[in-house]
Amino acid sequence: MCGIAGTYRWPDGKAVTDRLTGILAHRGPDASGRYGHRAGDGEVQLGHRRLSIIDLSETGAQPMVSDGLALTYNGELYNAPELRAELESAGVRFRGTSDTEVLLEAWRRWGTDCLPRLRGMFAFGIFDERTGELVLARDQLGIKPLFLLRRAGGLAFASELKALATATGGALEVDRAAMVASLLYYWVPDSRCALQGAEKLPPGSWLRCRPDGGVERGQFWNLKDVAAEGQERARAGEQIDLAAIVEDSTRRHLLSDVPVATFLSGGLDSSYLTALAARHQPGISAYTIGFRAEDAKFEAMPDDLRYARQVAAQFGVDLHEIEIAPNVLDLLPKMTYHLDEPIGDPAAINTYLICQAAREAGVKVMLSGMGADELFAGYRKHLANLIAVRYQRVPRPLRRGVSAAVDRLPVASARRGYRSVRFAKRFLSFAGLPEETAFRRSYTMYDQEELLALINPDLAGTVDDVLTEHADTYADNELDDFVNRMCLTDARMFLPGLNLAYTDRSSMAASTEVRVPYVDVEVVKAAFAVPGSRKIVGRQGKAVLKEAATSILPREIVYRPKGLFSAPLRAWMSRDLAPLVREVINDGELVNSGFLRRDALARMVAEDAAGQRDFSKHLWHVLTLEYWYRDATSGSRRSEAA
Repeated sequence: MCGIAGTYRWPDGKAVTDRLTGILAHRGPDASGRYGHRAGDGEVQLGHRRLSIIDLSETGAQPMVSDGLALTYNGELYNAPELRAELESAGVRFRGTSDTEVLLEAWRRWGTDCLPRLRGMFAFGIFDERTGELVLARDQLGIKPLFLLRRAGGLAFASELKALATATGGALEVDRAAMVASLLYYWVPDSRCALQGAEKLPPGSWLRCRPDGGVERGQFWNLKDVAAEGQERARAGEQIDLAAIVEDSTRRHLLSDVPVATFLSGGLDSSYLTALAARHQPGISAYTIGFRAEDAKFEAMPDDLRYARQVAAQFGVDLHEIEIAPNVLDLLPKMTYHLDEPIGDPAAINTYLICQAAREAGVKVMLSGMGADELFAGYRKHLANLIAVRYQRVPRPLRRGVSAAVDRLPVASARRGYRSVRFAKRFLSFAGLPEETAFRRSYTMYDQEELLALINPDLAGTVDDVLTEHADTYADNELDDFVNRMCLTDARMFLPGLNLAYTDRSSMAASTEVRVPYVDVEVVKAAFAVPGSRKIVGRQGKAVLKEAATSILPREIVYRPKGLFSAPLRAWMSRDLAPLVREVINDGELVNSGFLRRDALARMVAEDAAGQRDFSKHLWHVLTLEYWYRDATSGSRRSEAA
């Protein structure tokens, strides 16, 4: 895991690349390097910051240059041993043991045809001195980030947007459509970028820059096609040994020359991975979080710690417990800087603090259960949308009576919150809507009218564009399975746009690599070969994964109530952050610039304080958006780079 950057036929490319690479120092504190070469009437410059994990010697240093190819690469290849053996049998001789060298030689032999053969997470740039061409590529599922900026036949790229902003001297403007999208979702979809002119290389794709200024794009892996193939496999009655596939992925993700640990929340996903990892690496360490007792009580959060302790004791895991009682006033600006774009999920703080504690203990690599909920229908929204279809059969007068009764219930008292009431209000907000609209509304922050009431009226057309993009993505498949349609949309939008994005950026802020064994091409293929009727059975989400996990985990862990990898937001917002909320409403940049309406924000605060509505998540995101906007428009990113 590393930070990569570079320029191609870009003015002052050497100096710009050095600045880009310098900003990425936290992604790779172990070493740095740069490579330069002529490219047509300009030059290419490749920069690298190294986090040494496989082949710690100089033979793994980057940019790696060999016989006319130069590579700067971020990621891990979990099938590198097999690719190495195949290349060696064809006569290739390797100097070291890194997967970087395997990737370079695979490219030399197969070019872009090597990409679908790669099993791992990656983003890289590779330059061919013979042709003068630079190719950028990103992994199949968008685990690793790659931002790029094109100007007059030239290009700059980097692992982080904050670095890329320096390529134009901080002149990139904020993209208001991305800000609108972030308000809707509380994150920026992978199809959009928070700064105008910059873009994200799409997952499963490559881009080739030629010395004559030409650009060619290609796609080597398409999740839509994988889902369609999976449906055909299911129709053919193919049996999937999911337990074996998940165990194989977990074993491969342990490949490392430095210690590996796991996240262990006590929930199904992390417990299953931890148990499998302990089978292959006895005595492995794990990290778990807890919250201040008064915060957890106010939020009505389940006690996940006892389950984590039970798993650790049963499988001989060295468990480290971290109490999350952060000074959120100090962490908020730090996290918005590192998250690069306005992301309002407080789980990013948890990830950062866990990785920071692990790094202080000498751990560079962590395994996470990220992705299982998206692929196997484990979120409450998946079950809720299925129930909503049945709820629509209830006579309309009775539904109106239920809605009126629930609307009168408070979501919190002065001392505690009521999760069941919050869930009921949330459910009724989308239960009567058409399929795509209901699914979007089940996990986004506002309906269309609420969003329009919050922002500048001139942005109404942008709201339509953002909603249309979701509708188009949801409809872009030929699946006849409602559950798998939801899973496919999550895997294309929610997973890369939010969960993989904050996991990468938060962990790398702490100079730690997080690996995601569920977000593996073979696991994904298996997931879409499972019909939705086996993913949600009765009231059980992730039923097929739970069935697989019973091969190693006790049933009380497998079938326990779903935990939360989140934060006690209501407690933070009503105590620690209340003064900051008032400041943002009264004199914030978003309000003063006209982007947000002060009266709408004030109404949200008043209704939340009265305990009638739960706007804690909305207000938290407004704070993250405010801090990000201040940073993006004040030139502070330029000063960070200086």
